[in-house]
Amino acid sequence: MTTSSPAILSADTIRRAMGEFQLAPSEQQILYIQQYMGLLLAWNEKVNLTAIRDPLEILHRHFCECMYAATAVPVENGRLADVGSGAGFPGIPLKIIRPELQVFLIESNMKKATFLAEVLRNIELPDTKVLVSRYEELGEEITPLDFVCSRAVGDFGPFLTWAASQAVAAKQVILWIGGRDLEQVQKASSDWDWREPIPVPNSLRRYLLVGSRKSA
Repeated sequence: MTTSSPAILSADTIRRAMGEFQLAPSEQQILYIQQYMGLLLAWNEKVNLTAIRDPLEILHRHFCECMYAATAVPVENGRLADVGSGAGFPGIPLKIIRPELQVFLIESNMKKATFLAEVLRNIELPDTKVLVSRYEELGEEITPLDFVCSRAVGDFGPFLTWAASQAVAAKQVILWIGGRDLEQVQKASSDWDWREPIPVPNSLRRYLLVGSRKSA
């Protein structure tokens, strides 16, 4: 890879963007972000991984917003499942910024799961596993979980019930959602105690919503 490639943002650009989200990546983490973004843009030509094409917007929307949970929640270590991982967000960025996490990337679409496996072949992220499955079919394979995360769940009720079930028993759920969905999510399940929504920096309508399982 060369710095003249449109897929590669400079280390200074990445560092400045991360700083706006209270993040201070190491040189190795910046390299991982560059490698991951290069793969994402290359694969996106054939597999619809993201509608965003501009590398700088990808950095802010996909990388910075995902990694922000590492400081805002915070996510330090433990076992984390990313449900509906798609192109790997938020699971892979969180693993990059918090390498001590054990991460499960749950994705039922085979093409997207193949991309995730390719990322893991190219970037050394130990204790990270791709599970080609619908989340409803998983239980003991991933328990016990400290965090269940998602940016892509459309039907919140079944997802929250599953995450709180005895089979999964996640301690916390973290959602990246728009402001219009906040009330719907908070009413979708009685199994969770919700924190005040956390505004995502540089956004007027996107939030982190964090719930703790009531029986935890």
